[in-house]
Amino acid sequence: HQSRVLRRDDAGVSADDASNLRGRLLAVDYGDRRVGLALSDPLGMIATPLDAVVRRPGKRPPLAELVRRAEATGARGFVVGLPLDGAGEDTPRTLEAREVAAQLARRTGLPTYLVDERYTTAAALRAIREMGGTTRGRKGDVDAMAAAVLLRHALALSDAALDAASVQPAPATTPEPTPATPPSDARREHHPTG
Repeated sequence: HQSRVLRRDDAGVSADDASNLRGRLLAVDYGDRRVGLALSDPLGMIATPLDAVVRRPGKRPPLAELVRRAEATGARGFVVGLPLDGAGEDTPRTLEAREVAAQLARRTGLPTYLVDERYTTAAALRAIREMGGTTRGRKGDVDAMAAAVLLRHALALSDAALDAASVQPAPATTPEPTPATPPSDARREHHPTG
């Protein structure tokens, strides 16, 4: 008798086939000072806060570190929080989050999804307070918890809704072509005859 796992549509799949489901996702709550991280279980059902990566002001996004974390945890995809405003409109950080998501997709080839992250930090702060905890000196924990809230939201989406949030990889940046050296004849000064 083989164990069965229920998918969202309540159709049973064998434990062997469960690896074909979404797999482990790494959530990225991209902030100005820290990047909160959370990880799902291999079946894509449970979101667990991991930790936070500190960002250096004025420096490029920590893409290499995010890729390293994905490799170390066996992530099979990314969920990147999209920082929209209260009305659902883009913010200055929205473009940066979109670019980070596109670069992660390009660098890893893994599925990458942009998911609305509005109110994730507020939900994380509320959850910590409800557990009797304090947030004093625990900003990284708050960011990781916010990433877990984001990931829980993403895991609750239908496959079609998650696919609609899929990010296309950013094009590889290529250096500008250098002009070809003109043939030696073209370098000679031209003097009109006449």
